[in-house]
Amino acid sequence: MHEQIVMTPRNLSKARRWVCLFAVLFGEFVVAIDMTVLNIALPSLTAELKPTSDQQLWIVDAYSLVLAGLLVASSSLSDRWGRKRMLLSGFAVFGIASAFIIGAQSPEAVIAIRALLGVGGAMIMPATISMVRNIFSDARERAFALAAWSSISGLGMAAGPLIGGFLLEHFSWHAAFVVNIPLMAIGIVLGIIVLPEIRVKNPGSWDIAAALIALVGMVSLMWGIKHLAAVMAFDALGLGALCAGLALMALFVLRCLRSDAPLLDVSLFRSKPFTAGIIAALGSMFAMAALLFLLAQWLQLVHGYTPLEAGTRLVPMAVASIFAGMVAPAIALRIGARRTIVGGLVITAIGMMVLVAFRNDLTYPPIMVSGCLTGFGVGSLAIASSVLQCETPPEKASSAAAFEEISYDLGNVLGVAILGSLASVVYRVGLDPTALAASGLDAASLTAAQESFGAAAEIAAQTGVMELIAEGATAFSNSLVTTAFAGGVIVLAVAALVWRLVPANIDITEDKH
Repeated sequence: MHEQIVMTPRNLSKARRWVCLFAVLFGEFVVAIDMTVLNIALPSLTAELKPTSDQQLWIVDAYSLVLAGLLVASSSLSDRWGRKRMLLSGFAVFGIASAFIIGAQSPEAVIAIRALLGVGGAMIMPATISMVRNIFSDARERAFALAAWSSISGLGMAAGPLIGGFLLEHFSWHAAFVVNIPLMAIGIVLGIIVLPEIRVKNPGSWDIAAALIALVGMVSLMWGIKHLAAVMAFDALGLGALCAGLALMALFVLRCLRSDAPLLDVSLFRSKPFTAGIIAALGSMFAMAALLFLLAQWLQLVHGYTPLEAGTRLVPMAVASIFAGMVAPAIALRIGARRTIVGGLVITAIGMMVLVAFRNDLTYPPIMVSGCLTGFGVGSLAIASSVLQCETPPEKASSAAAFEEISYDLGNVLGVAILGSLASVVYRVGLDPTALAASGLDAASLTAAQESFGAAAEIAAQTGVMELIAEGATAFSNSLVTTAFAGGVIVLAVAALVWRLVPANIDITEDKH
């Protein structure tokens, strides 16, 4: 079936196109903040609501699980309902969910609100990419627009701890959510005024069965990964969820391949550059999410910085990411898209691996250098989005957007789960039980201290065994270095794969379709 876009954004003036981009990026920035602001707010939230360990995991996971599960449905619905309408409705859901936090007095309430925020995020994020694809019909102009999109996403993730830290210095943990309300209101008003409506003509019937399969499959897959990482053992429940998720997603792919009007066009993966772009997006998020997750904890727990001070020390990473994202198109035009993407991945890997040189004396300066290199490398991967969209016809922009967002979300989950679990193992091995027992620590306290450095600090304060602080800090620093090095090795492997898949002569200034 041949599909056509009803509204042709080529009719928009150049000035309005860039105003449209600002409106899209404004909402994306707020959603990106929410991906990391909880890292800073969680200690205060936990102290007040006292959730169980399981509840704390659900507070963290509910957002990403729901977002991942609904990406397919929201992307395909936006083609039929209208991408502008989907985007602005997502803004509204996000703002309303943030308002509910004012009355949240229990862990269960926070979990429900985080899930609703995930619904809003699933409506917003794919629509932002597909809107950019259709508004900017000129490939060269679109490369710079997508670079801005990528930079804003990285900026939001890095700014989350800073904004959250500032708010927690002056208000309760509720403020980290409430700040979304006025921002989303501004996004709605701006979007109503400037954004064009874009939808696909004759998209076919909406396959609700496929949408449900994708929902259950993605949630099972994500939850299985998170659960296995949390328990650090191959238990039946986690393996069952993981296998069920993989089976359901395989069934979803088969259903899409056999459908005349698939929810997602999986045939896009027949293009090697498209596949490479997805892999690069997944690899970059894998690195950035894990490093931000560990650094936020290291700065607060090991060095004792306040949330605001910790957030401030992550600003150089954000600045490097923004700068790289904005200059990446110009670099790609000079040296080629393949070299730019692979070069970004290599710089990211170096940024993560360089910490091993400071293993025995880890201080903030090498952390800043590592963060800047990683941020610069990830920021330069904005070109991967341009490669994706150049390989995608306008009527399939939502499918491409969904795949890219799924890769980002999956990269986030895998990065925190796999590298976070590795960090926990290295930390646990780094504690010397014999020495701590000799210092007066009983077996039950030692077991609890091995769960996390945060727990070790509390136990040290309760028992007076201050050797646990020094021992735990060293173990946690070693876990950060080891985990970052392992992540760098994985990113290097991704770089090698991308180099093989992307043609040397690929041109991001020309659309394939």
